[in-house]
Formats: sequence, structure tokens, C-alpha cells
Amino acid sequence: MEDWRAGGFGLYIHWPFCQSKCPYCDFNSHVSASIDQRRWRDAYLTEIRRVGTETQGRVLETVFFGGGTPSLMNPDIVADVLTAVRATWPMVNDPEITLEANPGSVEAGRFRAYNEAGVTRISMGVQALRDTDLRRLGRLHTVAEARQAFDIAKDVFNRVSFDLIYARQDQTLADWRAELTEALSMAVDHLSMYQLTIEDGTAFADRLARGGLLGLPDEEVQADMYALTQDICSDHGMPAYEVSNHARPGSESRHNLIYWRMGDYVGIGPGAHGRLTLDGKRWATTAPRAPGAWLSGVESGKAGERAREPVSGPEQAMEYLLMSMRLSEGMDIERYERLSGAPLDERRMGHLTDLGLIRIEDARLIATKEGRAVLNAVLRELAA
Repeated sequence: MEDWRAGGFGLYIHWPFCQSKCPYCDFNSHVSASIDQRRWRDAYLTEIRRVGTETQGRVLETVFFGGGTPSLMNPDIVADVLTAVRATWPMVNDPEITLEANPGSVEAGRFRAYNEAGVTRISMGVQALRDTDLRRLGRLHTVAEARQAFDIAKDVFNRVSFDLIYARQDQTLADWRAELTEALSMAVDHLSMYQLTIEDGTAFADRLARGGLLGLPDEEVQADMYALTQDICSDHGMPAYEVSNHARPGSESRHNLIYWRMGDYVGIGPGAHGRLTLDGKRWATTAPRAPGAWLSGVESGKAGERAREPVSGPEQAMEYLLMSMRLSEGMDIERYERLSGAPLDERRMGHLTDLGLIRIEDARLIATKEGRAVLNAVLRELAA
């Protein structure tokens, strides 16, 4: 069996446009006064056909429209893309088709049309349930608008997720406890909770360098917020299945599991990444980041990606280690060693086991609750 089949096969489509650029965001997103959506649709269809010829016969399990703000796409464009996807690959009986959305009134008004187009799951970027913090994060919606959009989404879709950012300016542990409890009272089946990180090249990074962005919680409080998140979500029946993601059993993001389990996935759109196994060899694919360059390249008959890079067995093993150890299910030790061509270091594993940071269960290497709180240190030790 080809190794990628242990993770599955998915499709990621990147929509690079937003209404505004959030100051914490380092994603490949851009603000544009006008967008010719039909040009973008045609480019997506061209790329779907191109990659489809290389992957004929594979069964597609998931589609993910990410961004950017894909809920700015016209629903008829989404429908045309999904029609092309179904014509290109056979799909599982219940494919997971996710669209990321902002909780603005324009996007919420389109939810029913997205559902009719074939979208089965919405992932909503709420980010905070406090208006002051939404303004600080550069978000254009209010808490009331987010709640209204979320209620609409719940009425239309069986599966709805939303994101929150914690460790925000002037946020205390008690503040986060109250906000998280409020979020769980709203939640359908999935929550993603991300600690605010200051990424190079963002407006927040510039502000911090100038002595601004005051009131960020210190590392001890951040750690307490992470631990609190694990405990409260578990108590509400939504345990962590990945470091930052919580779900009711059976409601995990199947698309993201393909990444973490190191399956194959097609990446289409500006800056999109992919992993494809072709003729027994695994390749890393990347696309030009600039939207205009990607679009004009596809229209001129070029492939919408840069030169592919081969991924060697040891590189695949390292990728699998770094991704799978984020999951509560951990890593298949035999699979890692088959890819690596060498066993894991028993001395290092023993040391981490003695510290209570990892355990071995059913031939899987799993980070304990304590280990996931310091996962980067655990990974550095295992990868050394």
C-alpha cells in the first residue's frame, strides 16, 4: 500500500482576498478593490483539470476552501468549482466540503446558497467574543453580528466550527474562562483555539517593535490559559484531538486530519502548498504567492505551481513526526521507521517517558497531556 493512503486524499483551494488585512495575520491574503470572479473560477477549473489528469482514479475525501476569506466568493463560483471537482475525481459517499467564512452580514446571507452549491461544513473566523478585542484584532464584525451569523450557519449546516484567539492584550485567566465557557455554550461540534502569536512581517510585529502592543499575557499566564482550555473543553465533551483543535467525537476536521496524518493533498491557488505521491515518489508542490502572477500564469498556459521538490524518505519521516505528534492519537511508530529507514532513539524516548511527556500505546507514540503543553521541546528531543 502506498504510504499516503494512511492519511487520505484531499483538495485545498486558496481564495486570496479579504475585505481588510488583520494586523496579526501572516497568511497569503490581500485586499483588492475589484475582483473578476469568473476569471478566478476559470483558473481554478484549469488547475483542477491539470492535476486531475495526474491523479485519476483516486477517491477524494475532502475539499477545503481557505483564504483569505472564501465567503467573499460568489456561491455560483463555488458551485462551478465543486461541479468540476466531482467530474474529475470519484468522491466518498459523504465528502467533507468546508468553506472558511467571516461572520459579516454579507457572508452570512450567502450560507444557504453555499449549502446548495455543495458545501457541507462552515469554519467561521469569530476570533473573540468581546467587541473591544475584536476592534484590537482588526476584525470588521461585532460580537452581535458573529452570534447572528453563527445562528444562521447552525440552521443551514449540520457541521459548524469557529475559531477563537486567546492570550490577547489585557486578557486575564478569568476573562478567558468566561469567554471560553460562553463559546462552548454556542458550539455545535468543533472549536479551534489559537494562542495569539506575533508573526514577523505583520502589523502587530511592527507595533511590538515600536514599543506598542502592551498588555500581552506573560508566558506563565499563556500556559495557564492553554491548560484551562484543555480542561474546560474536555468537561464539555469536546476534547482536544489536536493541539489547538477540539471536537465532539466523530466531528474532527477530516481535511486537516489528512495534513496531520500525512496523506496526499492537492493545493490550488496563490501560495497553496500540496503533497502528491506520483509513480511511487512523493513531491512537495507550491504555487506563486502573488495573486496576479498566479492568475496570469495559469491563463497563459503555465502550471499554477513552481517546480516540484522531491521529498525523501527521511524528510517524510520528519514531516510525519512533526505533524502526527500534534494529534491525541499520536504517531504510528512502524510507519515512521519505515519512512526513516532507522528506528527512533530508544534512549531519548526513555528519557521523555520517564519525564511523563510521552507514552507508547498500541505501537503508537503519543504525547501525554503534559507533553503536549511543551510539544516543541518534545519534538526537538525526538528529532535530534
